[in-house]
Amino acid sequence: MRFEGTSAYVADKDLMVAVNAAIALERPLLVKGEPGTGKTELARQVAAALDVDFIEWNVKSTTKAQQGLYEYDAVSRLRDSQLGDPRFNDIANYIRRGKLWDAFAAGKKVVLLIDEIDKADIEFPNDLLQELDRNEFYVYETVETIRAAVRPIVIITSNNEKELPDAFLRRCFFHYIRFPEAETLQKIVDVHYPGIKQNLVRAALTRFYEIRDVPGLKKKPSTSEALDWIRLLVADDVEPEDLRADPKNALPKLHGALLKNEQDVHLFERLAFMARRQG
Repeated sequence: MRFEGTSAYVADKDLMVAVNAAIALERPLLVKGEPGTGKTELARQVAAALDVDFIEWNVKSTTKAQQGLYEYDAVSRLRDSQLGDPRFNDIANYIRRGKLWDAFAAGKKVVLLIDEIDKADIEFPNDLLQELDRNEFYVYETVETIRAAVRPIVIITSNNEKELPDAFLRRCFFHYIRFPEAETLQKIVDVHYPGIKQNLVRAALTRFYEIRDVPGLKKKPSTSEALDWIRLLVADDVEPEDLRADPKNALPKLHGALLKNEQDVHLFERLAFMARRQG
């Protein structure tokens, strides 16, 4: 099994090497990078390229590692026992399978995405060490071991909101998705909007990188925001010359697609004000 990108996803050589190395080593692939650089989409495209099923586990701040294995609904079982429901006699009726269980029980190669692992509690990654290493876990309520007949391809994403434990990092193959250069980003735009006017794309990307390079910007616009912005430019039939930077203009056109907090909006307004004062 080798990942060589897809027609819907522009992957550079280093990223393809990282994916294939993780598959060969049978280790989880930990992918970091700025939000909006295609970390989550990578897992979907790997599954599509290898023609295997895709299982997605979206991690939240309240997510516990145990939920990826299974959950025992003791409350429902107690209620059914009080109501005389015959389901009460089989405890398996109250076991809810998690995403790791689904991946382990698939019986074939699948891609399992553990998305934004850094959102959870700091103990979350450590709590999954043994299960990811051994590809099995024990269900105490039903006295059974769930073991993967075929090791899944595990892709884990992180936005660097929290540092991950060293013990967890040692068990992963790591790759950082760098923000794409203009040439790569143009290829990404071409994939999403085939047939788009190239003079508009060039003007938009020039302006986009100028915005990203403004000193003091709190949140730099991402790849996904660039795509949204260009889509709006096309919809509004904006001319390429209208995108050229003018220090005396307060904000770039349709700036709401690029600037996502009031501090950055005020920064551009202050820069424009200073430019007008200076003549």
